[in-house]
Amino acid sequence: MATNKPFAVNKLLPVVALLLLLAACSSPVVVAQLVAGYYSKTCPDVEEIVRDEMEKIISAAPSLAGPLLRLHFHDCFVRGCDASVLLNSTEGNLAERDAKPNKSLRGFGSVERVKARLEAACPGTVSCADVLTLMARDAVVLAKGPFWPVALGRRDGRASSATEAADHLPPAYGDVPLLTRIFSSKGLGVKDLAVLSGAHTLGTAHCPSYADRLYNFSSAYDSDPSLDTAYADRLRSRCKSVHHDDKDKAILSEMDPGSYKTFDTSYYRHVAKRRGLFQSDAALLADATTREYVHRIATGKFDDVFFNDFAESMTKMANVDVLTGAEGEIRKKCYIVN
Repeated sequence: MATNKPFAVNKLLPVVALLLLLAACSSPVVVAQLVAGYYSKTCPDVEEIVRDEMEKIISAAPSLAGPLLRLHFHDCFVRGCDASVLLNSTEGNLAERDAKPNKSLRGFGSVERVKARLEAACPGTVSCADVLTLMARDAVVLAKGPFWPVALGRRDGRASSATEAADHLPPAYGDVPLLTRIFSSKGLGVKDLAVLSGAHTLGTAHCPSYADRLYNFSSAYDSDPSLDTAYADRLRSRCKSVHHDDKDKAILSEMDPGSYKTFDTSYYRHVAKRRGLFQSDAALLADATTREYVHRIATGKFDDVFFNDFAESMTKMANVDVLTGAEGEIRKKCYIVN
């Protein structure tokens, strides 16, 4: 089981004050109500409770770090960080979690487990949106990544739409101009795109999400020419066809081969060698700004820079379009509105 040691104030001490400032003012939406210590009087042990459960969850299933981080991403890019991705579909509404890009999301049960602990300790107090934000941070730390302070006070949304998820999530096939537009709409810049793509150091992907790069890519190329040939051959040996049967859909490939349970900079070394799994990974080499960042971090000499950058970009993302004050609600169970 992981210890509390990774949560000690570490090499990021110089940026803690900056991150707390960013938490208050980096988003295009006013987030002044988001503060460190928001629950200091109403649920003072909130971070310790989340951390304790996360240590148990990641100790039992280290591969869940990536999916829990991804849940937070997919939440924040649709309606902001309001835990709308956690809501179940109802008879009259198809929710975000059932949208095509979200079909492979995992970790919902872990969120409910943490939320249940908090409800037992502090009933009706801590939002699912804050729970998911803290879990994502702790997932990174427990995977040997950076710690950063999380400002709290988000409220939970009451609506969730599969159509909105399909329309607003950054697609795996996106190029930098498209991805930059999507990020810009959330108050995030091209550097944030390069930095947050580094989250692909954790986790796996199902065959259908990248098979289009391997077969019938275009009239001129069978496979994506931006993909390293040897790597493409290796992927084809696992993902046999662009027409996916249930067996293909169950096949997983590591997004950061050899290191997919550890938060590090090896993802950038794979991308620099044209071995990024998604078109969106490969696209980072087609833009001057993102290419420079990839090559710089890929040297292995700037791990601290990436860790600090990731903490800063995650802080910005966690503030996107948040509900605060009297907006939204505090759900009792994260999968259903009160």
